[in-house]
Formats: sequence, C-alpha cells, structure tokens
Amino acid sequence: MRLPSLSWMNRISLALTLLCVASFFLPLPAQKKFSAALVLVSYLSFCLQTLRRHNEELATQHQGFSAELNQANAQSIMIVYASQTGFAEQIAVKTAQHLQDAGMSVAISSLAAIKVETLSKTSRILFILSTTGEGDAPDNAAAFTRLVMNQKIDLSHLHFAVLALGDRHYQQFCAFAHRMDHWLKHQQAHSLFDMIEVDNGDEGALRHWQHYLGLISGHTEMADWSKPGYQDWILTERELLNPGSLGGPAYRIACIPAQNAGSNDYVWQAGDIAEIGPDYPPEANAVNNTGERPALPHREYSISSLPADGKLELLVRQMHRPDGSLGIGSGWLTAYAEIGQSIKLRIRENRNFRAPAQDCPLILIGNGSGLAGLRAHIKARASHGHLHNWLFFGERNEAHDFFHREEILAWQTNGVLNKVNLCFSRDQAERRYVQHAIQEQQADILKWVEQGAAILVCGSLQGMAEDVHQTLSNILGLDTLESMAELGLYRRDVY
Repeated sequence: MRLPSLSWMNRISLALTLLCVASFFLPLPAQKKFSAALVLVSYLSFCLQTLRRHNEELATQHQGFSAELNQANAQSIMIVYASQTGFAEQIAVKTAQHLQDAGMSVAISSLAAIKVETLSKTSRILFILSTTGEGDAPDNAAAFTRLVMNQKIDLSHLHFAVLALGDRHYQQFCAFAHRMDHWLKHQQAHSLFDMIEVDNGDEGALRHWQHYLGLISGHTEMADWSKPGYQDWILTERELLNPGSLGGPAYRIACIPAQNAGSNDYVWQAGDIAEIGPDYPPEANAVNNTGERPALPHREYSISSLPADGKLELLVRQMHRPDGSLGIGSGWLTAYAEIGQSIKLRIRENRNFRAPAQDCPLILIGNGSGLAGLRAHIKARASHGHLHNWLFFGERNEAHDFFHREEILAWQTNGVLNKVNLCFSRDQAERRYVQHAIQEQQADILKWVEQGAAILVCGSLQGMAEDVHQTLSNILGLDTLESMAELGLYRRDVY
C-alpha cells in the first residue's frame, strides 16, 4: 500500500515520535542523554513550525498585491519593507491594504527583491524599514545595501517616504532607516513627507503614518488602525483670528482638562501634537449597515501654548471637503462643538520637533497655521531666558492674516525675538514668500548657523516646506543641513 505524501514538517514530527518509542529500549544513562537531546530537537521543531505558520499567514495576506507595478501613474505606489522579526512586513501589508481600499494601485515587495531597475521605473515608494542590533540592516536588506546603496543613481524622478521601526533602548535608534533616507536624498529623490520614527511599535507614531497615507491617497476619512486613548477636555475659547481674510477662516482654539489637571496625560512640551477625536455635527445622519455611526478618524494639530499658560491652545484653519461641507476635524473644532462642551483629546509626544535644550541661536520658519508650533517654541525660549531668536512668517495679507500680531510685536520689542521677517504674499504685485526672505537673508543665516543655530520649520508641506528646504540646501549645502538634522539642529513639523 502506498503511504500518503507527508510535508517535511510532518515527517519531522513522525521521526520524533518514533525516536521517543525507541528511547525506551536504551540503558537508563543513555535514556537521560537522549531525552535532553530530544527536548532540544523538539523545541527547534516547534520554532520551525511557528515560523512556517507565520510565513503562511503573511503569504495569505500578500494575496491581491502584485510584487511590482505594471505601470507608474498618479494612483500607483510601491511599498517596500525590510524586516527582521516580521513586524515591518505586517505594517507593509496593512499599509498596502489601506491604500488599495482608497482606490490606489499597490505593489508590495521585500527590499531584497529591489534592484536598480526597480528604482528607475518607479515613481513613488514607501519604505518600511526595521533596524536590528546596534544600527544594523535586517538580513533581507543585506543585498540591497551591498549592491545598490554603494552606487550613485539618478533618482530625481522618485518620490519616497520612510517609516523607521526601532527601539530607543538601543543607541543607534532607527540607524538603517536614517542611512536609507540619507542615501535617497543624495540620489536627488524627493521626500513625500519627513521620516516617521516608531519606537517599539508606538501606536501614536503609526497613526501619524496613517495620517499621511490619507493625504497621499486623498482619502482622509478612513478609520484609525488603533483608537487613541483620549482624555476629556473642555472647549473654553474660540476666537476668529483673520476676519475679512481672502483665505479660509483661522481660529484660536483653547481648552482645559475636564479633571485630574495634575496627571501626566495633561503635560506637554513645545513641539508636541494634540490628537483630536472629532464628532459628527448635530444634523448628521451617517450610519453604517448596523445602524451605527462609523468611527471618525483622529485629526492632528500642533499645540501652540505651554502648560504654564493654564490652557492648551491650537491654531486651526477651517477646511472644506469637495462637496463644500466642513472638514471632519476643523469643522468640529471651529463650528460644531459648543463652548463649554467636552471634547476628546490626546497629547502625543513629538520628539522630532523639539528645540535644543541649550541656549543656542534659533531660527523659526513657518507659514499659515504653522505659526502654532513656532509660537509654543518662542514661549518656551522666553521662559528659559533664551533670547537669540529669529522668526520668518508668511501669510496672505498683513491687514487680516497677521496671526497673534500683538504678541509677536511685543516679543520683538522686549528682545525675545531679535529679528522678524514677515512675508505677506498678496500685499504687492509680485508674490513674496518666506523662502524669498530666507534667500535675501542668506549672509546672516550663514552667520547664525556658524554660531551653532538650530532651525525649526512648521507649516504646509506642499510649497512652503519644500521650497524652504531647497533654499536652505542652496545656502548651507545639503551635507551641512543633513548634519544639522542628525544633531537635532534642523527639525520640521510639516503637513
């Protein structure tokens, strides 16, 4: 009779069973040694079976995603992962599913399969990269680092982003992802947005990644992968800052904790983010198949105040959907939520937008609602007596859009701000933006940087942030700017 075909794992299990039976016929001393060896072999067998099941699950998840894009277009994107334990691969699959659900053409691949030809014919890539050991690349990235990253390639056509997975307990946190980011930029590739670092699977950072996936796909209303652990806050103030403006209404929003004001949940530093849990407007009637309203995704805003102010403040631009209705987050904060009402809010630490602790010169650059994050930093500098500060700020019209005018002028008068360069684009025939003022001030910027200055940029990614980055690169050199970034002297909060 012919025995049925067995998989190699089943064959190992059968062999272990037969060995167990045979061991009973050995002398007692030999049985003890044999048993110890058998335990070790059994453990290795268990590990192999677990790995097999994990690989089978990932293979099943990969179904529906091509390993390469048939053609590059505005709705196509490649997701590339370098994974040691499988976590980066899991996030890659989740990212691919998110973008595919948003109607995009998606391909997913291990970094091991990426060649120069792949980079040359792909216009957009999201890299999800783990770092292992003390700054090492994962095993499946070895061929890429050896064969591709040692070359100089023209990638000026490529737009990319990097999600860096690591553990801050290691000294070289996310080092491999940083090396990849550095290499791509030196091949003239363009970043879709700044690298996001994930410390030990931090869900807040992964929500931030998902926030950018929404911007890339144009679908910003998809449910959060993980719900933030919101606290209850009370909306106490709402002030229109730009009445009569040609742009969208911009509001100063203030709120205070509903309770437990001494809790660490209500403490933040300049640069940190408020994750808001919006609700539906009173007249909304959106329900799903179960008759319930689907959960709304969080929205992120730079905090513009300090805990010492006694309230958490935001600067929120009112946004509109394609159908003309107000945006989820801005509509909730600027129109629908009532003064005195409880709102859901979570403070997210943002280490990547912290100013140096030492008293070095600081150049702050921003536009529009990006003034929020800069305002918190100026307040922090003033509180520490660090008075060597220079502000570049841009908006439409001075008469209507000079947000926090009295405060900024007072800081200039009392010496908190040594220099202020304001650019109101619509106040003259030729458009004038912050990058133009930076170019005009290049000699002084060079002097400040030579004195150890740090640079903070906050505001819109499209237009302002990229133009400012290019201008600073031209003035200081890309190598200098990247060295400053590595030392924490060049940081951005752009959206």
